[in-house]
Parts: sequence; structure tokens; C-alpha cells
Amino acid sequence: MNKDQRISQLVAELSSGASAAGAVEEIAEHPCYVGFFRCWNEQRYYEAHDVLEHLWLRTKTEDANYFKGLIQAAGGFVHLQKQFARPTHPKDGRRMYPAVRLFRLAEKNLRPFAPWRHRFDVDEFLVLLCRQVEAILASDHCDNPWSPETASKITLSRDCYSG
Repeated sequence: MNKDQRISQLVAELSSGASAAGAVEEIAEHPCYVGFFRCWNEQRYYEAHDVLEHLWLRTKTEDANYFKGLIQAAGGFVHLQKQFARPTHPKDGRRMYPAVRLFRLAEKNLRPFAPWRHRFDVDEFLVLLCRQVEAILASDHCDNPWSPETASKITLSRDCYSG
């Protein structure tokens, strides 16, 4: 099974059988987009990255940078999660530096879409990313602000929709 097939299968599992390639009128209802949020909230950041990348690679609109920013943020949390799990490991112990780089890239890509995009509070998310960066920098890259017990959840709003 190749990566595209694996991601399609994961999206189908996340969305009760909906196709990753299926057409939807609203991005906020796309199985890959919804799957990103579900994976994130289950602390499956790598899968969140993969699921949204599946949509991002097929996007030819300005949403490409929006999706890229979300993917980069998930990548930053992958680094924090791995560092948390193995802080003394030669590679995983040094993951705070790339996490900060990815959070900053995510901020750059997401800022133009604030305050809201596709039912998502981009402003609030940017605050979350900023807090991660500030905490890491304040500890000189020594203390990981992420833990499974305090991991942030992100949600799509039913009430506010822009873009």
C-alpha cells in the first residue's frame, strides 16, 4: 500500500467512509480537513499532518498556504511529542529547535488568514503557537511545554465562518 492509499484509508476511517477525494461544497466539511482536527485532538499530530497534506497537495487556491501553516504547526507538535517521549535520546532530545522553526513558519503562513478561516479561529491558534515558542525560548530550548495531559484541543466552530 502506498502513502496515498494509506492516507485515503485513514481519512475513510476518520470520516465514517467518506472519500479523501470526495467533492464538498465547503472546505470545513472536507474529510481531510475534519480529519486533521480529529487527529490533532487525539494527539496524532503526524497523522494530522499526513491527512491535511493529502488535501494541500491538491489545492490550487490561496488555501494552499493556510493548509501548509496547519501542517507546519502539526509538525512542530510532532517534534515536541517525540522530545517529550525520549528527552535524553540523541536525536529526539534536540527537537525543540525544529519545533520553534516550524511554529514560526506556521505563523507566517497562517497570519494572513486571521481571524477566522473555514470555521477555525486562526487568531486563537496563533496565540497557542506563540505560547509554545515563548516557553521554549524562555527555557533556552531546555523545557518542553507540551505534555499529553496538557495538550491543547482545537475545534471547528459551527457559528463563525469566514473564507
